[in-house]
Amino acid sequence: MIVDDKQEMDGFWIGVAIHAIKTLSYVYDVLTFPVYLILQRPWEKRKASRRIKAKPVSKSENSITYRSIDPPRAIHILLESQKIDTMEKMLKFVAAEHSDRKCLGTRQILADEDELQPNGRVFKKYKMGEYRWKTFTEVNKLAASFSRGLRELGLTLKKNIVIFAETRAEWMIAAHACFKQNLSIVTIYATLGDDAIAHGVNETEVDTVITSHELLPKFKRILPKLAEVKTIIYMEDQLKPTDTKDFKEGVRLIPFSDVIKTGSDSNAELVSPKSEDTAIIMYTSGSTGVPKGVLLSHKNIIATLKAFCDAIEIRSDDIFLGYLPLAHVFELLSESVCLLTGVPIGYSSPLTMIDSSSKIQRGSKGDASVLHPTCLTAVPLILDRISKGINEKVKKSGPFRQAIFNFAYEYKLKWSKRGYDTPLFDKYIFGAAKQVLGGRVRLIFSGGAPLSPDTHMQVKLCLCVQVVQGYGLTETTSCATVMDAKDRSTGRVGGPSTVCDLRLENWEEAGYRVTDMPYPRGEILVGGENVSAGYYKLSEKTKEDFFEEDGRMWFRTGDIGEIHPDGCIKIIDRKKDLVKLQFGEYVSLGKVESELKTCPLVENICIYGDASKTYTVALVVPSHRSLEEIASKLGVTATSLEDLCNDSRIEKAVLEELVEQAKKCKLERFEIPGALKLCPEQWSPDMGLVTAAFKLKRKAVEERYKHEISRMYAS
Repeated sequence: MIVDDKQEMDGFWIGVAIHAIKTLSYVYDVLTFPVYLILQRPWEKRKASRRIKAKPVSKSENSITYRSIDPPRAIHILLESQKIDTMEKMLKFVAAEHSDRKCLGTRQILADEDELQPNGRVFKKYKMGEYRWKTFTEVNKLAASFSRGLRELGLTLKKNIVIFAETRAEWMIAAHACFKQNLSIVTIYATLGDDAIAHGVNETEVDTVITSHELLPKFKRILPKLAEVKTIIYMEDQLKPTDTKDFKEGVRLIPFSDVIKTGSDSNAELVSPKSEDTAIIMYTSGSTGVPKGVLLSHKNIIATLKAFCDAIEIRSDDIFLGYLPLAHVFELLSESVCLLTGVPIGYSSPLTMIDSSSKIQRGSKGDASVLHPTCLTAVPLILDRISKGINEKVKKSGPFRQAIFNFAYEYKLKWSKRGYDTPLFDKYIFGAAKQVLGGRVRLIFSGGAPLSPDTHMQVKLCLCVQVVQGYGLTETTSCATVMDAKDRSTGRVGGPSTVCDLRLENWEEAGYRVTDMPYPRGEILVGGENVSAGYYKLSEKTKEDFFEEDGRMWFRTGDIGEIHPDGCIKIIDRKKDLVKLQFGEYVSLGKVESELKTCPLVENICIYGDASKTYTVALVVPSHRSLEEIASKLGVTATSLEDLCNDSRIEKAVLEELVEQAKKCKLERFEIPGALKLCPEQWSPDMGLVTAAFKLKRKAVEERYKHEISRMYAS
């Protein structure tokens, strides 16, 4: 009773304080409104956000094609005037243009030390120093030396060469070295399973693999499956010597630095590629089956660089934080834009990125706090985690601070929608959140999957950054649409880029038509110089997904979009994600997952629908902390995550929370899961359940949990 009275009293005083703050803010708004109106000119921002980005160039009952109305900008024009049509020419040009500027940065690891944790366990943590930088001239010189080293060692006789390594400076240097010899680099995700890696290496018939100290043991395990691999070049570790003993007979191992040393003393010829030559065979992460090798030419890559430079504003003091896999087309093209525009790239990893990352010593600074980046890329899963992390921190801060934050958030949201900035709130309320990524981040470029409007808005407001969504696929060299820099909407991915057209085609089976009102809807097709020539050694699949029309390649994406009056696209569905339930209702599994991922309890989720049933079911990877809170409320004493996940009372409570979230998101009755299974294991690329960009591998998840799915429907 005393506790209830105290809570009531606390609630009363918090209400009084918030009321006082609201009154003060109202007075402040009245006094400062004329100043902000004149200085910030919100009507101009609103008008710029609404401007037309693309217009239809052809239309029929079955399809509608849109094209950007924006002219090419300075860098696009420069690339054309200088006839830069290959990556080799691009690096040569920027090395001359930006010569002594910082180009690629790697943070020093000074030591790997034991650190005692509060729970008594001991973990290895890095003692880290500053970033060491290579200039544009040095990067070009190292790439040329590595390229000549490959030739001196007799490693350029075959066209393809695999890069199987984490994101780091040596990855980019090795790639450009291959471009200088007109070799095609085969990119394979470091997180793929053994069979998928072996498939990519064997299919491309490579005899040389470039890998790293960290991944060498994994590659050693796969070597018996790789008949043709005869040479492994490994990137060395900063601290430890690399164990090269007991490898398969007939395989030679060469340190990365030795190849550069051999090449630096050589005058071997460099072989320039043509724009139509294949630069990369990029293996997709295989969300729908075995990874496919996508053929990306130099022309494809240069086209995307032009488009990205037309869409993104680059500033002279920009610094890019590189940490997503370079084997993913989105990160590779984003970093290539940095090279082209003279923006330094500082490399990082999720283990060392922020002060609280798992490998950073207590009291030491993470990479972002040392680098102070201004730009970075992110996939929606990472932004969802940032959003949930903000909510969790606010929740733990106590009722008063929580009330202050909620008021500040709603206040900023209201004025932001009207076109105003809130400098005082940004500094004093949201300033601490901004410092997590080093304090200077202004732009986060999101791709890889649709970003939920709630996450988009929260990250934008709380981190005080611009969040730009783009849409593209490996098959379109990461490029199809990009949000306009002044577009203030959420839930959309922008209009077609300046180098391609975007077409919607009727998908009659599911009732998506270009004649739909108020917005045309249909399957998205992309056509332009950025579109790949097809899949490596998969001629039938290439014919199915690609076609040529009027001299340009087109790709059928399988995604369903609707186009708005300003020419911007919203992704609303995916062909492979659509299931038809017993009574004929179509459920978009991806759409339901994206809405339910915003529930604080959910770390990851896979929705399954059986055509013979009237409802869907859910496989949920829960937040451990949230489950512990539910257990505490229910009086459940289980401590391990596995025990919590197997408790029927907790399962029921989570399902109730999920149903509430579904109703908030206005999902239809038949879209709301009727049962769920809590999965204690985190779905990782290593398990083969998600791609390297953390997209669900739906078939793999369904196969792994088929017994649980049967039990859910049986119950």
